[in-house]
Amino acid sequence: MTRPISRLALAAALATPLAATTLAAPAIANTREEQPSVTTTSAAATEIKPPVAAKRPHTYTVHGITVEDPYDWLYDKSYPKVDDAEVLDHLKAENAYFEAKMGGQAAFTEALFTEMRARIKEDDSTVPQKDGDWLYWSEFEEGAQYRKHYRKPVAGGEAQLLIDENELAKGLEYFRLGAASISKSGRYLAYSTDTNGSERYTARIKDLQTGEHLPDVIENLRSDLVWVKNDTALVYGPSTEEWRTLEAKMHVIGTPTSEDVTLYKEEDQSFGVGTGLTAQEDWLVIATGDNETSEVRLVPADNPTAAPILVRPRKKGVEYSVDVRDGELWVLTNDDHINFRLAKASLAKPGEWQTVIAGSDEFYLTGFDLFKDFFVTEGRLNGLDQIQLRQYAAPAKVTPITFPEPSYTAGLSNNPEYDMKKLRLAYQSMVTPSTVYDYDVKTGKLETLKTQEIPSGYDPKLYVSERLTITARDGTQVPVSVVMRKDRAAILKKAGIEGPGPLHLYAYGAYGYAVPPGFSTTRLSLVDRGFAYAIAHIRGGDDLGRRWYLQGKLFERTNTFNDFVDAGRGLIARGYTAEGKVTASGGSAGGELMGAIINQDPAQYGAVVAHVPFVDVVNTMLNEKLPLTPGEWQEWGNPITDKAAFAYMLSYSPYDQVTAKAYPPMLVTAGLNDPRVTYWEPAKWVARLRELKTDDNLLLLKTNMGAGHGGQSGRWNSLKETAEEFAFILWQMGMAPKQ
Repeated sequence: MTRPISRLALAAALATPLAATTLAAPAIANTREEQPSVTTTSAAATEIKPPVAAKRPHTYTVHGITVEDPYDWLYDKSYPKVDDAEVLDHLKAENAYFEAKMGGQAAFTEALFTEMRARIKEDDSTVPQKDGDWLYWSEFEEGAQYRKHYRKPVAGGEAQLLIDENELAKGLEYFRLGAASISKSGRYLAYSTDTNGSERYTARIKDLQTGEHLPDVIENLRSDLVWVKNDTALVYGPSTEEWRTLEAKMHVIGTPTSEDVTLYKEEDQSFGVGTGLTAQEDWLVIATGDNETSEVRLVPADNPTAAPILVRPRKKGVEYSVDVRDGELWVLTNDDHINFRLAKASLAKPGEWQTVIAGSDEFYLTGFDLFKDFFVTEGRLNGLDQIQLRQYAAPAKVTPITFPEPSYTAGLSNNPEYDMKKLRLAYQSMVTPSTVYDYDVKTGKLETLKTQEIPSGYDPKLYVSERLTITARDGTQVPVSVVMRKDRAAILKKAGIEGPGPLHLYAYGAYGYAVPPGFSTTRLSLVDRGFAYAIAHIRGGDDLGRRWYLQGKLFERTNTFNDFVDAGRGLIARGYTAEGKVTASGGSAGGELMGAIINQDPAQYGAVVAHVPFVDVVNTMLNEKLPLTPGEWQEWGNPITDKAAFAYMLSYSPYDQVTAKAYPPMLVTAGLNDPRVTYWEPAKWVARLRELKTDDNLLLLKTNMGAGHGGQSGRWNSLKETAEEFAFILWQMGMAPKQ
């Protein structure tokens, strides 16, 4: 079972560096005639003036501290419906300004897009995987935005089309496939879709024998779809009005959704509910929790309305997840060690946990998977991924799966069956493209099934990857992964760049999400132009263990920002780049990071990109009516009840800490339908930056009016946004073609 999803977890999932998963009448001071019009001529782009949001007096007082918030009006109080004409006019004006300014880079953006697209195999497919009597895979057709999903009998026969995302997306500005689940018998497919980026999904059921859809339609869900009751029912999690998943409900096929049964309802608004099946698919797991506390119940999958088994009552700060094998309960928990232990218990006494693998200061145990004849533990040692095979009879004996590179990311991939003889693995590094392996459990041999193909060509021998440690201001050693061309100096010289070259620095730094040192084809558009590309493994992620995460949250949150700034300064000191030649990007909580670092050390950066940035921290954490806010208090603190938390949050909140000084060129994005970081956070932040900054550097805000937290959907639309980002960075660094 996975841990409960937080406000910004999707951004972590989309946080592949610089690539996609993930983002007020005009109360504008200028007159209607002076407002920008969309134009792509460079002359117009130089003349156009940025929108200036009106300041409207608004203050609030909390714990005796009064805060001025003159751009509060950009928050449409009818949200999630956004229909305030003045707000919409301002966002449209900002979009027009973005189009006008970026219009001069349209040809360059298109060239970058073409370059990036040439690295992508258009008619690509996944490696088929057996599940029961079928082989399943998905593929892109040449030119298609979305995937098609197929299966065919293991015994032989024709392929069967399960889902054509392109057909489902026809005529839509936005489309995303959510959950997809095949019934145990293989007859039914349940799947869900989001058609506006709001993350409110609609589920349908397809009879794979007839090809027809059943009448059943489940609206407004935010969870997986789990088949139970011998394929006669689905368990799902409906969304509340505030985007919270507080229930596990069961829909019996062929009955009205009004008759759906609530299997569990959570009363704590800060918790979220998720469901799944155990390894042998005989138990339904109902898990609830927040970012630091868990509670799990089990019910028979064939009788979900039976009295549940409570594994162990919630205790603040104790996380646990479970699985069941042959009637025995397995538990991953941090109850007696910060880096988690693995334990067992009987279902008769599920709360009495006996240690199987003790917690370790060196090894961070992140997960486990149970199979028929063995089990697998995953974790990190010195920040590097580990995959370990273990035997039930001797769990302390470890058979590690080893990889040759000094820095990489690896883990179990798609292993749907309980009785697996070969494990499907995924591997990549900053210089090695994504690779799919089968690992023979008996012989220990790795078989390469597929290596990511780059049609335009790629030679890994041209690149070098390094893993450095840089000392932060408090003495902490912060790991940094770097990739660059071996002939970087020659590239820079040919481009006429004197001295140290540019370096792009990326990080996330929240929720215990460790940014993996993986491969990116889009990144090559910077690296091949002489950039070094670095990932700072800063506190707030769990790269070096659970403590590394805890040292970047609550009252230690500013460690995250300091680590990033110090990593950049350390790279400058080592000659990888120079002051003003560091570019940076981050999204969501990583966008908050961008806001904090430009407030702290703006001179370091030559250009900054903040995607859907969580920058209005205090106001959002004070507003418990907003989507998911109560679930975030364990990460950031509760400023409503805790004066110290309020004051600390106010001291770093990027929106509240904007001051009159020079800031670097910036590109900021937002999603009108974003339920995680609401559109007004970046809009308010940009308005305040425009008011106070003392420089003439470019500041752009682009709001996706028909999308949410992950930006535009479809692989080419998403890629086009990455090309825009790169064009902006290279333009601001003086590395774009002359107009």
